[in-house]
Amino acid sequence: MFDSGANTHSEPERIVAISVKQPWAALLVAGVKTIEVRTWQTRRRGRVLIHASKVPDDRPEGWALVTTPELRALAALRGGIIGVGEIAACAHYATAEAFAAAVEQHRNAPEWFRPEGGGLYGFVFQNLRPIAFQAYPGQTMFFTVEPTAALLKQLGAES
Repeated sequence: MFDSGANTHSEPERIVAISVKQPWAALLVAGVKTIEVRTWQTRRRGRVLIHASKVPDDRPEGWALVTTPELRALAALRGGIIGVGEIAACAHYATAEAFAAAVEQHRNAPEWFRPEGGGLYGFVFQNLRPIAFQAYPGQTMFFTVEPTAALLKQLGAES
């Protein structure tokens, strides 16, 4: 019998996720927005799961973009993984003008810009898509997820 040398008793693969409040998580997964704004920068690139936090964002400008039954269903999900995408870059918005220039990608009102701490950062996503909801506790910043077999199957050849 051939021995591939693979360790069949290895730790399960860990995948990184970021928690985003609804409706922003749904808008991101659906590609309505492609930049997630944070007060901190990242060097992380590559695949990231999108986690919908338990607590929604009540600002009306986000909910106004939830215009289809599919988006409404996606935005109703809370407390779990709802999608996957790849971070391609991290943009720096040092000025209100720079932040306003990217409003079509991040979808936040220009007035949301804060110059304190050097401005804001935008995690530029690509290849976004929804996946079947999987309840999972969220955290602040990036966090690792121990994927189930079902999640790995959804991620397909990417894993």
